[in-house]
Amino acid sequence: MPTRTRFGTFSVVAADRERQEFGVAVQSKFISVGAVVPWAEATSGAVATQALANASYGPRGLEMLRSGAPAQEVIRRLTGADPEREHRQLGVVDREGRAAAFTGSKCMDWAGHVVGEGFACQGNILLSSEVVEAMARAMENTPGDLPERLLAALAAGQRMGGDRRGMQSAALLVVRPGGSYGGTLDRWIDVRVDDHPSPIEELKRVFGLYDLTLLTREDPATLLALDRERVATVQGDLRSLGFYFGAGNGQWDAATQEAFRKFLGVHNFEEKERSDGKIWPSVMTYLDTAAREAERKASQARGPVYGALESGPGRSAPTDRTTPGTSRRKGRPR
Repeated sequence: MPTRTRFGTFSVVAADRERQEFGVAVQSKFISVGAVVPWAEATSGAVATQALANASYGPRGLEMLRSGAPAQEVIRRLTGADPEREHRQLGVVDREGRAAAFTGSKCMDWAGHVVGEGFACQGNILLSSEVVEAMARAMENTPGDLPERLLAALAAGQRMGGDRRGMQSAALLVVRPGGSYGGTLDRWIDVRVDDHPSPIEELKRVFGLYDLTLLTREDPATLLALDRERVATVQGDLRSLGFYFGAGNGQWDAATQEAFRKFLGVHNFEEKERSDGKIWPSVMTYLDTAAREAERKASQARGPVYGALESGPGRSAPTDRTTPGTSRRKGRPR
């Protein structure tokens, strides 16, 4: 039998039944771990397959979860038919939030798992058992929604040593009904770092950008009313960015709305467009910051150098700045 690479990994599978969300977060000293370990399906559950990973555990596990099988039964059926099960590691959470995990006896030390209420943390080739224990504490004690708790669990595991071989890649997958861009799929969050010296920190950075543009996780109570003063500010910012050319009159008229819609499209904020006369604070902050940066660049732009083309390529611009449209001729020798 040909030798296959094992990859040391720590991951967490979890459910938020109240929000109908299921997710997986993972880090490994293995390139593109997000392409192998995490699997999730809205209304069904989530699977993490690792160690000497059997990638078919993902789609097969989801099929069982979709039919209503509990997490422990999914693990029993997947591993029971696998002659290499003692080399596998697996975490599962089902539609009811029941979690289960399996660590084969031949997984490389340290290897093990912790199962909690609505989640399972598992890892192999770890520095110690404290890695998954710290992850479990983070899942139990971190405030916020599922993505925040999953990222906190990864960070906690890494602080306790993580994969003893080091770091390379990380991924976060969270699903919810109609959660994708445009609402046509359930893939709400799917961000990956395939090769990086600090993949968890990089994953957090990428998720921050993803969250800013594509998600609406902000508290609706923080929405800002587009009153006359705020509309005038928006008009001024849109003018600085070249989207609006009308007067800053504070009127949320058709021209202003069209300019704002174009801004949202160019900057990938389509998912945050609203029709209730309000604006997300994150969009307002981004718009204002972008406008200030555009104004700064405009103030530092150099003016035209008259006569530069006449000097020819590679030559210095003329030092004599005459009025455009005129030239200075050399006098004849006398």
